[in-house]
Amino acid sequence: MTHSHSNVNDAAHALPTVLTLSGSDGSGGAGLQADLKTISALQGYALTVPTAITAQNSRGVHSVHPLPAHVIKAQLQAIFDDYQPHAIKMGMLANHATIEVILTFLQPYCQQHPHVHVVVDPVLVSSSGRALLEPSALDLFIQDILPLSTVLTPNVPEVNRLLNAQFKGQAGEIEQMAQGFFALGVPNVLIKGGHSVEPHAIDYLVMLSQQGTLNPHHTFATARLNTPHTHGTGCTLASALATELAKGQPLINAVQNAKTYLFNALSHAHNAQPRYLNINNNTGHSDKDNSRHGGLNHFYAVR
Repeated sequence: MTHSHSNVNDAAHALPTVLTLSGSDGSGGAGLQADLKTISALQGYALTVPTAITAQNSRGVHSVHPLPAHVIKAQLQAIFDDYQPHAIKMGMLANHATIEVILTFLQPYCQQHPHVHVVVDPVLVSSSGRALLEPSALDLFIQDILPLSTVLTPNVPEVNRLLNAQFKGQAGEIEQMAQGFFALGVPNVLIKGGHSVEPHAIDYLVMLSQQGTLNPHHTFATARLNTPHTHGTGCTLASALATELAKGQPLINAVQNAKTYLFNALSHAHNAQPRYLNINNNTGHSDKDNSRHGGLNHFYAVR
């Protein structure tokens, strides 16, 4: 009788593994839950370390509760004792203590594994205006987290906060924005167009050449979708990008694949909404509340 043996540690057959460091969103639309859905939908393996617990729903973030640094440290220690992620996605980092403990693990890991991909989504403020990174931690975030990134994924308000600028998001400003980030040690930046004044949703990828000069930027354009179900778009794009990079895709291809995935998840979002409370009669499903921003359809391909 012939016996076949499978080695569960066979790296040649390992799933693309992505570690996400994000806040937990109990409503399932953004943060760690959106990352987990996205990575799984794109056939990656998600490792998750929550940095904070948020109380939020489709109408906004009600409160933020950062986890103690020693709890985050214990989670990271357990992960890095047993796994070797191909990519790391950072979202909400909450405060100074969280960033410090993350750096103690990520700085040596990135030095030991120079080919690991780090996608940094600079989650500073929620769409409803709630601060998700304490202002006192911003300098440390800029000084030590940004240089760890393979690619940074800011929207225009985040660009302005990080660079202390007042850009409008016009095409003629892109290279100036990118230069600002390159000066901070960021090698590649994907400037998202969701908040821009352009008629289409255009994302701009600018990469620094090995000689330290700007490569011509690449544009990724889609139609603007008229949908209220936009909760978690930034988290979804960043984790999709991390997963594509973990698969071994070149950066340009990874951005295009991630952008396509996000567009499809947005396009099918109306098919994936839960049963909401109707404010008027406490029954049924109501999409007429303009303050409600539903989540995406992360599993559109299998529904």
